[in-house]
Amino acid sequence: MTLLELVQDVARQLDAAGLSFGHGTINADDEAAWLVLHALGLPLDTDLLEDAVSSQAVTAAQQAPVAALLRARIDTRRPLAYLTREAWLQGLRFHVDERAIVPRSLIAEVIADGGIDPWLGELTASVLDLCTGNGSLAVLAALAWPEARVDAADLSADALAVARINVDRHGLQERITLIESDGLARCPGPYELILCNPPYVNAASMAALPPEYRAEPALALAGGEDGMDFVRALLRDVPACMAGHGVLVLEIGHERAHFEAAFPHLNPVWLDTSAGGDQVLLLTREMLIP
Repeated sequence: MTLLELVQDVARQLDAAGLSFGHGTINADDEAAWLVLHALGLPLDTDLLEDAVSSQAVTAAQQAPVAALLRARIDTRRPLAYLTREAWLQGLRFHVDERAIVPRSLIAEVIADGGIDPWLGELTASVLDLCTGNGSLAVLAALAWPEARVDAADLSADALAVARINVDRHGLQERITLIESDGLARCPGPYELILCNPPYVNAASMAALPPEYRAEPALALAGGEDGMDFVRALLRDVPACMAGHGVLVLEIGHERAHFEAAFPHLNPVWLDTSAGGDQVLLLTREMLIP
């Protein structure tokens, strides 16, 4: 069997198993490529359409770890990122395990493409990544704003233990401070930029989540009846933690209708992402103060 044939066979089996995707890939074809390349120890940017690569023979012995990983993915319905203990965001590799949700925040895109920059000053010196999870956004922020002090806060001590692995892996121990905090309670501020990918999934959506998402910590997903419980407390408290020209970038996923119903007085800037222009919003301190 060739490498391309193996990937195609794995994709067929993933598709036939009725799995859900969204933890680094969005379909069976992409997940099959990731699974096979990881199991074979090949770079994830391997070009599977290049003739010399796609026609490469894969022996039965080499296929064994692929089959084992595929079986684990199908039988457990756990995200592949948990099985491989790795996730990728904006080309960077992060450790992940069941103590934190799989990183996939669209905020990573607006950091990378400069979508936030027009609202920031010439020098961004203080950043908070609230609900940091495995610390990936904090790492990306530290790299994007090299002069900044970055605080990374989360209620979960388990998630912060994962974040510690990633901060150390990227050599940012001197730049990123991890804080165990219930919301903003222990975040000193003032911050020029606050990034937050909070728990925002509404109760009806939580009840309908497939097993892959139920494998993640519910604490990081569930946002109450309308998904806005954490966001209400955040928007109430956050002005006191912001510098005078401070900016909040908030991800609310598919909950725009609930956000607008809960905060009809706000007029946020909606930022463009690969998932559309209604999942990540920006609020300045001025917008938040009546």
